[in-house]
Amino acid sequence: MPNIKSAKKRVLVSEKKALQNKTLKTNLKTVLKKADAAVVAGAADSAEAVKVAIKKVDQAVAKNLLHKNTAAHKKSALMKKLAVASK
Repeated sequence: MPNIKSAKKRVLVSEKKALQNKTLKTNLKTVLKKADAAVVAGAADSAEAVKVAIKKVDQAVAKNLLHKNTAAHKKSALMKKLAVASK
């Protein structure tokens, strides 16, 4: 445990931010899984689910949770699955 006051504060702040990041990443994974499941099942609202997932991915990039290339990869994969399922 740190002895310096500012170091103690950094520990608290980093723990808080780590918890926030974990919550946001978990939520992102859930939305991606729901969108993938909707596309695979051929649900009527699969396009809407993909749209929500893409929005969440973009928000994650804005908050530096995902790298922009990782986000592009995830969005591309979702769109390809949607295109195949809609044929």
